[in-house]
Amino acid sequence: MAKLQQSVYFLLFITLIFSGLYFAAPFLIPITLAAIFSMVFIRLCNWLEQKGINRGWASLICVLLFILAVALIISLLYWQLGSLTDNLDTMKSRLSTMLSDLRNWVNQKLDISSKQQSDIIKSGSGGTGNLLASFAGGLLGIAVNTVLVLVYMYLSLFYRSHIKKFILKLVPDNAERKASVIVHESGKVAQHYLSGLAAMIGVLWVLYGIGFSIVGVESAIFFAVLCGLLEIIPFVGNLTGTCLTLLAVVAQGGDSKMLIGVLVVYGLVQFLQTYILEPLIVGEQVNINPLFTILSIVLGEFIWGVAGMILAIPVLGIFKIICDRIPALKPYGFLIGPENPKVKSDNWFSKLIKSKD
Repeated sequence: MAKLQQSVYFLLFITLIFSGLYFAAPFLIPITLAAIFSMVFIRLCNWLEQKGINRGWASLICVLLFILAVALIISLLYWQLGSLTDNLDTMKSRLSTMLSDLRNWVNQKLDISSKQQSDIIKSGSGGTGNLLASFAGGLLGIAVNTVLVLVYMYLSLFYRSHIKKFILKLVPDNAERKASVIVHESGKVAQHYLSGLAAMIGVLWVLYGIGFSIVGVESAIFFAVLCGLLEIIPFVGNLTGTCLTLLAVVAQGGDSKMLIGVLVVYGLVQFLQTYILEPLIVGEQVNINPLFTILSIVLGEFIWGVAGMILAIPVLGIFKIICDRIPALKPYGFLIGPENPKVKSDNWFSKLIKSKD
């Protein structure tokens, strides 16, 4: 009975946490993103400090490297987008024809006239002015949050020792060693997962680029980079990227052979990713069963949108580490973990990272 009561209290506590996360999303999303990203650069920051560089400068170098990496990816997309816009007029013409055919089909099959369809679209969109205002507001929000993430990231790296000491002061003296292990392993899981994911995305760029080029997709590199980047959202990202590629192929006037070719490339890449790339590069760094992986992504999207989907896996991995190290929470760690847990062993990518320490 005591265990049941304890479980009920814990579930109520989790519900309150999720409610707080939902309503405080604008404040918490930049902080959480910065905390997770900063974990990736902790080893590099430590290495720079060991070389005699001041912590402030070492933290700044890490942030600048992060900005440089993002800028290179955006530049690559922008460069490839230039070749895509060369055929934009033709794609618009084909899409207009397809849309006209679709409206005629709706008119014939559902007896909804073109005027009624236009009225439905206008009522759903709320007018062009509202769309432009929402778009401008969204861009401004992204710009502000980007600056906040960079600032928080620098401060997290600079004050990481102070933050760790604060966490250790929250626990009793006899539990300080266990808390230190939890903090260390949490940072290691986030670092290895995100570093391995970045390496896997780079490999996927090459695979998708080769495959789409062979099939004959126009601006193949652009869609290869897009499909690779969307892998940061498990399950949903790869399907979204492939659907966008298929839509572009249709707009480019591609035939059924090209569509089948894109699907074949997607299937081959997913096979290589699932059975070769993920075990070899990412490995069992998070060790969560597929059910809770999907649940965490859905819940993350509900609470924090796209940012929640990106953060769902590393945050749940950290939560599992905490549950595995605290006796009262071990049942929840068991529930989140796989049915037949494997002994976690370092893959070649993890050993490569450790060799740089």
